[in-house]
Amino acid sequence: MPGYLIANIKVTDPEGFERYRAGVPAVIAQFGGRYLVRGGTMERVENAEGFNRVIVLEFPSLAAARAFYDSPEYAPLLKLRLDSTESQAILIEGYAG
Repeated sequence: MPGYLIANIKVTDPEGFERYRAGVPAVIAQFGGRYLVRGGTMERVENAEGFNRVIVLEFPSLAAARAFYDSPEYAPLLKLRLDSTESQAILIEGYAG
């Protein structure tokens, strides 16, 4: 069952965030992940005032998403993201139906 990382990001340091954006795709791919949503046009329809830039990553499993997030490869990028944004992130298991 897939696992997802969902993040809501407000960029506070565009230069720092650009360095994050340049480095993170290769690490995501290393853990079998892929972007489903990467920013993009957003229509707020229901109590969505807190949403800014939404990211949805899909991984083969929740364990793979956790391995990505906790990895030494992602650690310096995570620090860069935390230093250049105000953000919230969750890891969540997909639905098998």
